[in-house]
Amino acid sequence: MRTTRLLSASLLALLLSACGGGIYVEVGDPAPPLPPIPQPNPQPNAPTQNCSPAGLAEAAKSRWPVVCMLTSSGELVIELYDEYAPITVANFLAHVNTNYYRNTLVHRVDRDFVVQGGGYSPGMVRKPSPFAPILLEDNTILSNLRGTIAMARSSDPNSATSEWFLNVRDNTGLDGTSAKRGYAIFGKIISGLPVLDAMNIVPVYRYTDTDLRPRTEILTYWVQRVR
Repeated sequence: MRTTRLLSASLLALLLSACGGGIYVEVGDPAPPLPPIPQPNPQPNAPTQNCSPAGLAEAAKSRWPVVCMLTSSGELVIELYDEYAPITVANFLAHVNTNYYRNTLVHRVDRDFVVQGGGYSPGMVRKPSPFAPILLEDNTILSNLRGTIAMARSSDPNSATSEWFLNVRDNTGLDGTSAKRGYAIFGKIISGLPVLDAMNIVPVYRYTDTDLRPRTEILTYWVQRVR
């Protein structure tokens, strides 16, 4: 089941060895039970269709394109660095402009690492992107620091489509180097870090070491460009 597209094969192997892997099962033993299914969010409808005045005020201070993202955990205002990652920003805004992210899930909360969304509808139903995968822009001056947003992808460097992740901490190990490909950072939260921190600590169900779903679904109600 394709529940996450963030980790490369080598990084995943490293994390699995560090965490001790999954559940050990002897040959002939019954399969371990799966965790329960996450519960629908109790507030399925957006409380507002507009960015808050405070969010708009923060957006007005930026010299970059800015989006407002309303989640069931709160509002995030994110500036987008189109000068450094033009392909990635254009792709993200194409999804924004077609309302692709409306009523999608924040489907992965890997505590003190990343919060990931942008690829599933409620009920963990895969939502295909209407756009082709993009070239990876990982060799920039940008770094996967706390509060930045980057594109999730598979082990194929040029496979990112709609899924994004927010760095809960400094994750410079996800940066591209001359020795390895990384993950394309394309923006940063300028208002709403407490919302990210709130999502980071929600209880999750662990299906695998990287499939970590909030026990109550976190919704992205909408994402709007506001600057």
